[in-house]
Amino acid sequence: MQDTITLNDGRAMPRLGLGTYQIPDAHVAQVVRSGLDIGYRLVDTAALYHNERGVGHGLDEDTWVTTKLWHDHHGDAEAALDASLALLGRDAVDLYLIHWPHPAGEKYVTAWETLVRLREAGKARSIGVSNFLPEHVDAIVAATGVTPAVNQIELHPTFQQRDVQAYNVDHGIVTQSWSPLGQGATLTDDRIVEIAEKLGVSAAQVVIAWHLAKGLAVIPKAGDLDHLADNFGALGVEVSAEDVAAIDAMDDEAGRIGPDPREL
Repeated sequence: MQDTITLNDGRAMPRLGLGTYQIPDAHVAQVVRSGLDIGYRLVDTAALYHNERGVGHGLDEDTWVTTKLWHDHHGDAEAALDASLALLGRDAVDLYLIHWPHPAGEKYVTAWETLVRLREAGKARSIGVSNFLPEHVDAIVAATGVTPAVNQIELHPTFQQRDVQAYNVDHGIVTQSWSPLGQGATLTDDRIVEIAEKLGVSAAQVVIAWHLAKGLAVIPKAGDLDHLADNFGALGVEVSAEDVAAIDAMDDEAGRIGPDPREL
């Protein structure tokens, strides 16, 4: 299985990455270093996570690093990225995302206009969004003519956002799944456990392999060596079309874990 996916700006992004949400700054450098030793080549962080400094300490030169703009800085995105770069110890990030549209603030279009300039200046090699619904993407594309390379959204077996996935495909946007394991809740589901037992792999590997089989990029979080290695091992797991269909059937419109992008 290919371990990279080509973005609409021509760059190749690792499909499986390491999420760092809720990993403390003092601990995350060791997690990142362990992940890189295992084979991870993408690390995802955000200003909101308050661990960019630690992530930066764990990185090597070849690591794809993603960070995100929180909505309290939609009006001054360049200053926010400069602060993130200083913490990460980098001159540029591989991918900079608007973390949430925060439509009530009415500045996400302004933020996107700045991200386009930041890409042109080389501070962000690729730019994208997170938790954007089609109407939000429509608004930023109408204002700039620039389509995001990535839309990182909540996506797991019990909340699949198929309408957003389809929109992203139609517009050449890579969908990257956050909370891909449903914060662990899916791992004890009988349907997942049955497939895992049949394949002789872990439940987490089944779910991550499902994401990959559907053409998604995915950033599961892991805080210890065993989980890091187990998640990465999903690259070698193949789920059948029958297994994919069984997991597809788990979708639940009420399965959202995080906030609604229209409300945050």
